[in-house]
Amino acid sequence: MSTAPADVQKTVTEFLTSIDKLPEGFGADTPLYADGAELDSLETAELSATLEDVHGSDPYSIGEMPQTLGEILAFYAGA
Repeated sequence: MSTAPADVQKTVTEFLTSIDKLPEGFGADTPLYADGAELDSLETAELSATLEDVHGSDPYSIGEMPQTLGEILAFYAGA
């Protein structure tokens, strides 16, 4: 279970692609919700589960609500 930034970014990008919500120019500062990927609550729960399955933990399970990919990457950098 790698938590390297490139691996985490790949997981998030693949997830957004699979639900057809990968915004053009997606990067560390792109919002995951409004004005960005526009994830709803179910999709957010699915992203949380995917991150947990692939990387062994996720920011959502400890009460964090990351707003961007960069915040997700920062969670894993501190883990």
